Amino acid sequence: MALPELEPGVPPPDGGRLREDVRRFLAAAEFEPRCDSWLTGADPDFSRELGARGWLGMTLPVEYGGRGRSALERFVVIEELLAAGAPVGAHWIADRQMGPSILAHGTEEQKRAFLPAIARGECFFAIGMSEPDSGSDLASVRTRAERVDGAWRLTGTKVWTSGAHIAHAMVVLARSAPGPARHEGLSQFIVRLPAEGVAVRPIPGLSGEHHFNEVVFDGAPAELFGREGDGWRQVTAELAYERSGPERFLSTFALVRLVCSLTPGAASGRLVGRLWALRQASLAVAGALEAGRDPTLEAALVKDLGTRFEREVIDVAREQLGVEPDPASPDLAARLLAQAVVQAPGFTLRGGTNEILRGIVARGLGVR
Repeated sequence: MALPELEPGVPPPDGGRLREDVRRFLAAAEFEPRCDSWLTGADPDFSRELGARGWLGMTLPVEYGGRGRSALERFVVIEELLAAGAPVGAHWIADRQMGPSILAHGTEEQKRAFLPAIARGECFFAIGMSEPDSGSDLASVRTRAERVDGAWRLTGTKVWTSGAHIAHAMVVLARSAPGPARHEGLSQFIVRLPAEGVAVRPIPGLSGEHHFNEVVFDGAPAELFGREGDGWRQVTAELAYERSGPERFLSTFALVRLVCSLTPGAASGRLVGRLWALRQASLAVAGALEAGRDPTLEAALVKDLGTRFEREVIDVAREQLGVEPDPASPDLAARLLAQAVVQAPGFTLRGGTNEILRGIVARGLGVR
């Protein structure tokens, strides 16, 4: 069995005008570019400004507060934001995957409650998937969901939960019933934050920054999201949005830009060539999503190749720029390199390790 062929993504007709609008906005905005800005660069005010300009919830229907624009138009906007190293971390999860997922699986009340607020940049989401001692084995969920007096209550712990400390809601994968297979009996739930029975505890990063959290549920109130027992299918559908976007190869773009501007030559040319190929693949996945197809295998490949590229950027930058990573340096190159080095261990972990991704592809090809 071969991978299905993806048609190259075709930029929207007015993509050039849209791109110029975003670039003008970014040129006037006040922020320092940073690596991995979609994870570590949270600025709620910046997110609300994007919402006011119609650059959040772009693909959501107008009736739910969105703009009714295409996935490829959204690609143009997020590509420019990431390339600039803009502080988009606050709204990222809500805009990237929870908006489309709520549109697909949410109740009418959930759509009305969350989607317009996401599009305004006033509602941030966190995702509760990973658990202690589970590694990348998402199916080993131990967080339990039980019915108590006709309502759902959650008990368990999630870790590496990005942005939970600023989130207004969290989607949690929990075991709602026993099943003959580990992937069965799982459901997704929405927990509105803050809530009784929910404790959010910071997990500081290597440099002391705070974006990861441990979230402990002790009988926390929750509402079913989607169909009971359908959690595994819903989660894997969401991962196509999470794994294939330009954030999987643009997290270190600020470094690529410096390498190309300060040390043009063969090394920078090789980086740009690989970056362009990854961009075309990511555009193709965006086109498939726009057409309503399920590019799960292709998204896994984009994520695998893209995050490996991001780690290699660090080695090239260190060699070509001749600086050592230093978060307190007055030299932007040293600061950016420090940010990239600190975040690099997570590049090939978040969204599924490379080994897990290759297993998905192998299974889809029928060789595993």
